[in-house]
Order: sequence, then C-alpha cells, then structure tokens
Amino acid sequence: MTRLIALLLFASTLGLTACHTVEGAGQDISKGGQAISNSAERHSD
Repeated sequence: MTRLIALLLFASTLGLTACHTVEGAGQDISKGGQAISNSAERHSD
C-alpha cells in the first residue's frame, strides 16, 4: 500500500511538472486524489 501511494505521488509530481497553467495543476491534483481514493476503497475490503 505504501509503495502504491508513493508511486501515485511520484506520478502526480511528474504530471505537475508537465502542466503550465494553474487550471491544469488543479486537474492533475484532483486526478491524483481520485486515484488514491479509489485505491484505498479497493483495498479496504
């Protein structure tokens, strides 16, 4: 689980470096949060 979260944070960091607008950064952060939330829901059962 810790590796998954670290991987998602790393991927979102790469995504943030690729976007050039505040709106794009917000979308990237939102997608990263959704991915973490979905992963937590799948592994909570």
